[in-house]
Amino acid sequence: MRDFTLSAYELLLTSLQNKGYQFLTFEEYMTSQKKGKLIILRHDVDDLPQNSLNTAILEKRMGIRSSYYFRIVEQSNDPAIIRHIAGLNHEIGYHYEDLALANGNTQRALEGFKENLNYFRQYYPVKTICMHGSPLTPWDNRKLWENYKYSDFGIIGEPYFEIDFQKFYYLTDTGRRWNGDKVSIRDKVTPYHNLEFRTTFDIVNRIAELPPQIMITTHPQRWGNNLAPWIKEFVFQNFKNQIKRLIVKN
Repeated sequence: MRDFTLSAYELLLTSLQNKGYQFLTFEEYMTSQKKGKLIILRHDVDDLPQNSLNTAILEKRMGIRSSYYFRIVEQSNDPAIIRHIAGLNHEIGYHYEDLALANGNTQRALEGFKENLNYFRQYYPVKTICMHGSPLTPWDNRKLWENYKYSDFGIIGEPYFEIDFQKFYYLTDTGRRWNGDKVSIRDKVTPYHNLEFRTTFDIVNRIAELPPQIMITTHPQRWGNNLAPWIKEFVFQNFKNQIKRLIVKN
């Protein structure tokens, strides 16, 4: 079985379910008092939204709800797919990058944020947001909230501000690997655990070592069974990692 396929993703979810983990959306986490073995399951829809629909359908079949964060740009923003995923009872959130789109102008960024948030609320009553890393720009989109409050717009949570990553173990497929912190510009946190996994199968084989509370972030553009798109993503991501590694180094 190849890694970063729907088959590998289903194996991961099944293994976690069999270990007694309960999946929930970020919105559910922010509004509930659930305890025990929890996984906040989040997807950043950076590109190829059809892949996100494929994972959403798979999760629905498995009885799992998760959060899908869409960008406003064309390669992410597909109205039919957003409606379909919302109709599958998943959470829709805004994957905001307004500071980068406004070239660092905070006032223009705020106006863009409000307009884009209202756009996504056509499809779902958006309550949570999550920043897009915009790795090839100098702008950290989270810095918009140094001057403003997202709670003023009916937003109850942003993972990088609301999640205590000294309690939640953070697993992300940034860089098309599960230990991609060395090539990540902004999608990383200060870990509290010394666990490290390279592949999805590493996680499955060592699942007993996982702590009880986890946030998993995937980028569904990386996950697919069709060989040609899988190879294209593999090659492109390896090239992109080299660029990001240089940016991190410098």
